Amino acid sequence: MPHSPFNVLFLCTGNSARSILAEGLLKGLGGDRFQAYSAGSTPKGEVHPLALATLKSYSLPTDGYRSKSWDEFAAPDAPKMDFIITVCDNAAGEVCPVWPGHPMTAHWGVPDPAALEGSEEERLKAFHDAARMLKRRIELFLSLPLERLDAMSLQAELHGIGKPRG
Repeated sequence: MPHSPFNVLFLCTGNSARSILAEGLLKGLGGDRFQAYSAGSTPKGEVHPLALATLKSYSLPTDGYRSKSWDEFAAPDAPKMDFIITVCDNAAGEVCPVWPGHPMTAHWGVPDPAALEGSEEERLKAFHDAARMLKRRIELFLSLPLERLDAMSLQAELHGIGKPRG
């Protein structure tokens, strides 16, 4: 993969929490090497306020995020993706659009913090837990020598990042 910046699309069903967190974290950690995007198969239409609060706690910008359909990224005029990463189990099992350019894909399932019912403190902790898990996976992704790995090795590394560690 001889170019930079790399375009990365994070997918989830609602595009309101996990995929937004992943987009924000990669924007903050990836520097000029990456362009991060997020989308959902059935977007909720709004970004969860605790997702934005969590990004803010990492000193990351919270402006410009919106819940949007993955169809935007399958359109002919959409940016060509290099990587598409699902962060929820539902989206991983759905029939995705055909992505132009045949990007690398991986599944990095993370529990849905928006699904947790409980006190504000418990819900915020769930968002921080999801962000920590995503941040660690993104850091592993960023440490890969993308320009030097062949496609098969890179695909294996991407899948390995999403596997639970014992």
